[in-house]
Amino acid sequence: MQRTLTAPLAWVGRSATDVAASFGRFGSFSLRVARGGRDLGTWGGLLATQMARLGVQSLPIALFVAAFTGIVLALQASYTFTGAVPLYFVGVLVQKTMILELGPVLTGLALAGRVGANIAAEIGTMKVTEQVDALETLAYDPFAYLAVPRIVAGIIMFPVVVVFADAIGVLGGWITAVSLLDLSTPEFVRGLQLFFKPFDVQFSLIKAASFGLTVTSVGCFFGFGTTGGAEAVGRSTTEAVVAGSMAILVLDAFWAAALLR
Repeated sequence: MQRTLTAPLAWVGRSATDVAASFGRFGSFSLRVARGGRDLGTWGGLLATQMARLGVQSLPIALFVAAFTGIVLALQASYTFTGAVPLYFVGVLVQKTMILELGPVLTGLALAGRVGANIAAEIGTMKVTEQVDALETLAYDPFAYLAVPRIVAGIIMFPVVVVFADAIGVLGGWITAVSLLDLSTPEFVRGLQLFFKPFDVQFSLIKAASFGLTVTSVGCFFGFGTTGGAEAVGRSTTEAVVAGSMAILVLDAFWAAALLR
């Protein structure tokens, strides 16, 4: 009976200990990445390749998500505003929602699945096959060689991808408004311009850069923490996607509270 009553408390204690240990390991990982950042000769030549892999190759999925998000926003705005407010407010909702929220967040979540999983699986496989140890044997800092170029590429390329996603989302909303709704191009553009602020774009880029830093860092962290065989690689990949997605949602709330109040 006593064991049954104390089991939930023991589980909470173990979970808290595991979380604290994970934060400690992530702090140690961050310090090693920061030290590796000073080794420009190691990671500088790898940056362009990682920018292409993380950014350019991620554009199709990001644009696909953004296009249909813009279409849905226009249709839902038309349904919501019918008989209540002028229809050109469809442009307002599409512009504000895509740039401030859905553009960066949905893109970040999509790339957390693609980029975060890829990084964790790649580095995790290298870890379990002792390729990371081989780098150290060859006098390479594995964090400078593997983690730093991916993290820097994520910080640079996520905002670029989000800019394209925002534009395609608004374009999709415009095409939908003109084709399926009783709305002309001048009316839609009027809605786009009505409450537009340049800071909206800055806010979107700040969020995107933080998402890029988070997704790539989490992917590298779980990749370097992989121990075991193929099963461990799969587990690390799953954990990287889950943790990266949760971190994106937390950061989304943080930036809204910090910059939009």
